[in-house]
Amino acid sequence: MQAFLKGPASISTKPVAAKEKSAAGSSGEGKRTKPIPWVEKYRPKNVDEVAFQDEVVAVLKKSLEGADLPNLLFYGPPGTGKTSTILAAARELFGPDLFRQRVLELNASDERGIQVIREKVKAFAQLTASGSRSDGKMCPPFKIVILDEADSMTSAAQAALRRTMEKESKTTRFCLICNYISRIIEPLTSRCSKFRFKPLSDSIQQQRLLDVSEKEHVKISNEAISYLVKVSEGDLRKAITFLQSATRLMGGKEITEKIITEIAGVIPKETIDELLLGCQSGSFEKLETLAKNLINEGFAVAQLVNQLHDTIVESEDYSDKQKSAIVEKLAEVDKCLADGADEFLQLMSLCALVMQQLTQNI
Repeated sequence: MQAFLKGPASISTKPVAAKEKSAAGSSGEGKRTKPIPWVEKYRPKNVDEVAFQDEVVAVLKKSLEGADLPNLLFYGPPGTGKTSTILAAARELFGPDLFRQRVLELNASDERGIQVIREKVKAFAQLTASGSRSDGKMCPPFKIVILDEADSMTSAAQAALRRTMEKESKTTRFCLICNYISRIIEPLTSRCSKFRFKPLSDSIQQQRLLDVSEKEHVKISNEAISYLVKVSEGDLRKAITFLQSATRLMGGKEITEKIITEIAGVIPKETIDELLLGCQSGSFEKLETLAKNLINEGFAVAQLVNQLHDTIVESEDYSDKQKSAIVEKLAEVDKCLADGADEFLQLMSLCALVMQQLTQNI
């Protein structure tokens, strides 16, 4: 029985090995032409390529000249270049050879409790840094610990970091990156040089998107670029991702505003206008039908809340009293949606109040 079982296995080993070899060869060939997401492909390689953050770039360039850095705290909205900036600075400081040895990057996806800070970060910080760069440039005698999404660290883990930052200042620099500086404890913020990353201006975003479009041979109208900038709300990463998704969807054809609307999940202006007209009609049945259609078409009510807020605030058709009541309801609905409430019920609740405000005589 054993011989019977062994027989086919021994016969099949060679073809399997040959298959594995060919598969390995093909995967090796595939690696050379492996497509990279455009966000990674066009990530700044050095500090000069970082867009719009002039103050941060100026300070980092001075620090790079003297090969010295303070402890840093970068904060600001997502997609404004916080992680890209420190990674570019670290590459310039250490060069491609020493980069892996000298930089410890911990993200929110990694375990970053008090135990990890006490063990992993402390052990890395205590190592002395020596050696020179292969290209002969000055190499600083310290390492960099990058703590991305630092605002999601527990207070205990942040407290454990305080002493390490002071004690290992000769051998290690820390860079904390977060969206909300209020969630970082005061003792840490006082130990760092703080830099606020501003949302990118429309002109800078348009320029970057045009550069990417040119390099990737994407056909896109200027109106579509402007609309892409508008829906991305200062987040360049989101804008580049939408551009790549739209390019894949169109397959070489020109990208229009309509395609960007579909890709970004933005609710068309006509749909919002139709919903507001339904509210003005005073017919609850009509309103219910419009709300059901909106949900069935797959639009997110949270997205509707954002867009409706802008529409109501900017409109001149409503009085201040109407606007205040509607905006207050929008805030309530947004909170309920964040807590996991049913989308249809929240939408009906919102529409009912809007209808009440628009149909009553003030």
